[in-house]
Amino acid sequence: NSSGIFYFSLQIGSLDDHYLFQHPKISKRSAIPSDGHHSLLTEPKNRDDDLNMNVIEAWDLGYTGKNIVVSILDDGLETDHPDLVDNYDREASTDINDNDSDPKPRFTYSNENKHGTRCAGEVAMKANNDVCGVGVAYDSKIGGIRMLDGVVTDAVEAASLSFNKQHIDIYSASWGPDDDGRTVDGPGNLAKKAFKDGVTEGRGGKGNIFVWASGNGGHNSDNCNCDGYQDSIYTMSISSVDEFGNIPWYLEQCSSTLATTYSSGEQGGSQISSTDLQHECTDSHTGTSASAPLAAGLIALVLEANSALTWRDVQHIVVMTSRRGNLIDKDPGWVTNGAGYEAGMALDDGCWRHVRLAEKWKEVPTQNECETPVDTIAKKISGSGKIIVTMTTDFCDTQTEKVNYLEHVQVKMFLDFSRDGDLSIDLISPAGTRSNLLSPRKYDHSENAFENWIAMTTHFWGEKAQGTWTLEIQNKGSSFNT
Repeated sequence: NSSGIFYFSLQIGSLDDHYLFQHPKISKRSAIPSDGHHSLLTEPKNRDDDLNMNVIEAWDLGYTGKNIVVSILDDGLETDHPDLVDNYDREASTDINDNDSDPKPRFTYSNENKHGTRCAGEVAMKANNDVCGVGVAYDSKIGGIRMLDGVVTDAVEAASLSFNKQHIDIYSASWGPDDDGRTVDGPGNLAKKAFKDGVTEGRGGKGNIFVWASGNGGHNSDNCNCDGYQDSIYTMSISSVDEFGNIPWYLEQCSSTLATTYSSGEQGGSQISSTDLQHECTDSHTGTSASAPLAAGLIALVLEANSALTWRDVQHIVVMTSRRGNLIDKDPGWVTNGAGYEAGMALDDGCWRHVRLAEKWKEVPTQNECETPVDTIAKKISGSGKIIVTMTTDFCDTQTEKVNYLEHVQVKMFLDFSRDGDLSIDLISPAGTRSNLLSPRKYDHSENAFENWIAMTTHFWGEKAQGTWTLEIQNKGSSFNT
C-alpha cells in the first residue's frame, strides 16, 4: 500500500468480495483488545474525488489505448523492459543520436539516461502483470526516439518531430530551453516546419498531437512564455500539480499552458511511479517531465474513442472538459473567461468526460488566422510606469474569412528595453479577460531579447475576437528603463 507496509490478504471461503487482511505484526487472535494493531490496519486516506484524473472510469468504458501509437522524444527507451516489451512499437522508434533504428539508451554506471524509459512507462505499462504498475493507456503502442543523448541541433529536433508521422499519433516531449530564468529560446526553422507539417500532414491529414512539458524553472522565477515550444499553437503545454492539488515549487506559470496533470510536490510527498532502467521500477519520477506523459496517455484514450479527431479537436476537448478542481494554491488572477472557460491552469482530471465528449464530437470548422498590426511609437517607461496600447479589430470579419471564436492568441513583440527581466506584460480581451503574457524574471539581465518574440495565450479560448484589445507593458524594476 502507499504507506510502504505489506498486508496479506486471503479470500474468506467462498464468500464473494470478502477478504481477510492481516498485518505482519498480528500473529493470532487475542482475547485482549488490541486497538494499537487495529489502527495499523486503518486504510490510508484515499484521494478526494476532486483530486482524481478519473482514468478508471474511462477504462470501464472500454478505452485502454488500443491501436493508438505514442512516441517519447527523449534519451532512449529500454525496449525489453518487462512492463513495456509487449507494447513496444519498432515503427515508432529510432535513434537519431547514433543514426540507427534501436532507441535503447546508452547505459552508464549512474543510469543518467533513464528519463525516456520513465516517461514511456506512464503511458504504456502493461496491466495485470505484477511488474511496476499500469500505464494510463496500457494497451497503446509505445515507441522511443533517442535524440537527447548528444548535441541537440535544429536538425535533430526536426528529424525527431517528423519521424514516421503517418504511423505515430502522439509525440510526447519533456524538454526545452534551460529553465534558468534568463533564457529566451525556442525551435529553429526546421523544427517549426516539422510542427507545421505534422499538424497539416500527419495522421493522414488529421494532424499529429505534440504534448509538451511546460518546464521546471519556477524556483528561478522563469516563465514558460519565454520557451518557444510552449508558445507554439501546435503543442499542448502541460503543467503540474501535486497529489493534494497544490502548485509545486518548480512550476512555471504562464498563459500558454493548456492544462495540468499530477506530479511531485514538496519534499517527502508522493512522486510518480513508472518503469526504470535495468528492468527496474521507480516511485520517484518528478516535475513536469512526469506530467506530460500522463497527458499523452489521456489523449491516447481520447483518440481511441474517436480516431477521426483532428489536432485542434483534441485541444478543444481538453479545454472543454478540464476544470479548476480542488487546486489549493490558486493564482489570484485566475478567473472564468468571457466564454465560461477557466482562464488559467485547468486540471486535466476528467478522463471519462474527455472520452464521452470525443465519442460524439463533430470536427471544428476550418481554422482562420488573422493578423492585425499595431502602430509602434517610442515610449519611455520610468520607475513603475506603464505603457498602454489599444487596438480595435474585426479580426477578418469578411465574407470569405472570419474568426468567430478564439483559440490561440499570439502577440508578436518588438521590444527595445534595457533589462528584460523587469518587464510585466498583460493582454486584456474585449470581454475583459486579463492574461499575463510575461512576468518579471529576477535572473534575466538581458537586453532586447524580445525584439522579435511571440508570446501565446490560451486564456481567451472561445471568446469573440471582435472589439478593443489592450496591451499593458509595465516596468516592475526600480531603475529607469526605456
